[in-house]
Amino acid sequence: MSHSHRSLVSSRRAFLAGTGMTALTALTLAACGANSRSSAGASASAKAGGNLTVLTSSSDVGWDPAKSQSMPMTSLGLVHRRLTTWKLEPGKPVELAPDLATDTGKASDDGRTWTFTLKKGLKLSDGSAITSAHIKHGVERSFAPALSGGLGYHKSLLAGAEGYQGPYSGAHLSSIETPDESTIVFHLARAFGDWPWIVAQPAFSPVPEGDDPATYSHAPIASGPYQIDQYKQGSSITLKRNPHWSKDTDSVRLALPDTFTFSLGQDETTSAQRLIADSGEDRNAFGADRVSAAQLAQVSANESAKSRLATSPEGGPLAFLAINVQRVSDVNVRKAIAHAVDKAAVVAALGGELGAQAASTYITPGIPGRQSYDLYPHDAAKAKELLTGKTVPALVLLTDNGAASKAMAEAVGQSLKEVGLKVTIEPVEPDTFTERATKGDGSTYDLAIANWNPDYPSANANIQPLFASSEIGSGGSNYARYSNAEVDAAIAQAQANLEAKAAQAQWAALDRKIAEEVPVVPLAYRRNSFLHGSGVAGFFVESYPAYPSYQVIGVSAS
Repeated sequence: MSHSHRSLVSSRRAFLAGTGMTALTALTLAACGANSRSSAGASASAKAGGNLTVLTSSSDVGWDPAKSQSMPMTSLGLVHRRLTTWKLEPGKPVELAPDLATDTGKASDDGRTWTFTLKKGLKLSDGSAITSAHIKHGVERSFAPALSGGLGYHKSLLAGAEGYQGPYSGAHLSSIETPDESTIVFHLARAFGDWPWIVAQPAFSPVPEGDDPATYSHAPIASGPYQIDQYKQGSSITLKRNPHWSKDTDSVRLALPDTFTFSLGQDETTSAQRLIADSGEDRNAFGADRVSAAQLAQVSANESAKSRLATSPEGGPLAFLAINVQRVSDVNVRKAIAHAVDKAAVVAALGGELGAQAASTYITPGIPGRQSYDLYPHDAAKAKELLTGKTVPALVLLTDNGAASKAMAEAVGQSLKEVGLKVTIEPVEPDTFTERATKGDGSTYDLAIANWNPDYPSANANIQPLFASSEIGSGGSNYARYSNAEVDAAIAQAQANLEAKAAQAQWAALDRKIAEEVPVVPLAYRRNSFLHGSGVAGFFVESYPAYPSYQVIGVSAS
C-alpha cells in the first residue's frame, strides 16, 4: 500500500496549522537589524502567575481534540496532553518528547505495531485517573462524521479502520488494544516510522466515554495544566489552572500564567497597533495572527516594538507555484517556467526580507535532513531557449484572493510574460480555490499559487501530501496532479524506515528527484513574525514550526 493519509484538507495548511484557529497566521521578519527570534529573553525571565492575553482574529477556538489541527505547542496543548509532544527551545530544532507516555513509543513487528506505557499519577480535571481507555476513546471518536476536520494521519494508518464511523454506535477498533489501564498498543496497516510524531497530534488526547460530540468543544475534560473557566461566544475564552495537573508528570509545559484569556474577533491591524503601543493590560498580551508586511515596516521603525517582535530566522512555510502536469505535460515547458520565475520579485511582493526569503527546495527550513539545492535559478534567457519552437496555450494562473497570494500571482505572471508566455490570473474566493484545485479533474487551471506548512517536523509531511498520487483530487493537496509510480514507491519506503537519519536521506533524495520533473516551483519561505507586549517573556519563534510555543510563555518578572 503505497498510498497514505487521505487526511489533508488542502486550503487549511497555508498558515493556520500552528494555532488551531481559523485565522490565517504567518508572515515574518529577520532582516534590517531585527533580532532573529526575540529580545524578550528565554523563559527564565518569566515568573509564575498573572494573566496572559492572546489576541486573535478568530471568532472561536475549538477545544475538541478530534476536530482540531492545532500543533502540540499552541492553544490546544494548554488544555489537552497527548501521548507525545513537542519540546521547543530558542535556537534549537524541535524535539519529540514523551507527554502522557513514559517514552516516545516502542516499535515491533517491523514498525507495524507501536506500544506506549502511560506515566503514573496522571489525572483528568475531574480528578479521575487517566487510562489507556481514555486515549483509545479519543482516537476512535475522531472517526465520527460529526467530528470531522481534525488532523487524520492515523485514519488510514490504523489497521482495519477503513469505513469506521466512530464509537458512538458501540463499534470499536480492534487495531487499538488496551491490555491494561496503563498500556496502549496500535496496530498499523503498514510500517510507519513517524508514528511517534503522529501520536502527538490532537486526536491522541484522552477523552472519557460519555462525551457529547455536539458540546464537548466548549466544555472538555482537561488533561493539561489549564481548563476552560469562562466561555463567552464570539468574545472571549478564559482558561484557569487545572488543579489535577501535576508538574511532576510534565517535563515540557511550564504553565506559568495563572490564567490565559483568548480575546476573540480582534481586527489584526488594530491588535498590532495595540501591541505596538504597549500600554495597560496589552503589555501582558501577544498576537496569534501574523504581523502584516505593511506593519512589519512600521514595527522595524519603532525600536520598542522591534525589540518585541519574534521571528522565524530562516523563513518557514513554503509558498509555491504548482504546475498542473496533466495540462502542462512538456517537462521542458515546466523547466522554462521554473527558470522564468523571478523569486526576488515574489519576495518583494511579500514585503521583501521582512516577509520572506527565496525558496528552492520542497522541504522547508527547520525540517531535519533538509538539503539545499537550486536546480532552476532565475534565467530568462534559459527559459526562452527551452521554449524555442514550442506552442504553449495561454495559461490560467489560479490563486485565492488574499492580498499576499494575489501579489505573488502578479509577480509570477509578470515573470512568465517576460519570456513570451501568455498568462491569465484568476483570483477566487478561498473555498472556490479549494474546489477547483483539490477536487474535480483539474481542467480549470494550469498553474496555482499555494502555501504549505508541514503538520509535524518530518519531510514526509512536506513531500507526501503534495506529491503522492493518492493526494490528487478528492480534497487532496497534490495541486500539480503529479503522478509517478516510482515516487509513490519511494515515499512508501521512506515512510516505513524506522531509522530517522536514513529516512531523512531518502526524503532529501526524493525532494531533488521530484524537482527534476518540476511539478512545483518553490517561490518563497514565508517568514513568520509575531508581536508581544513588554510584559511577556519566553516568547520566541523558530524556523519550524514558525509559531511561538504557548507552553513556555509567561509574564515577565521585571
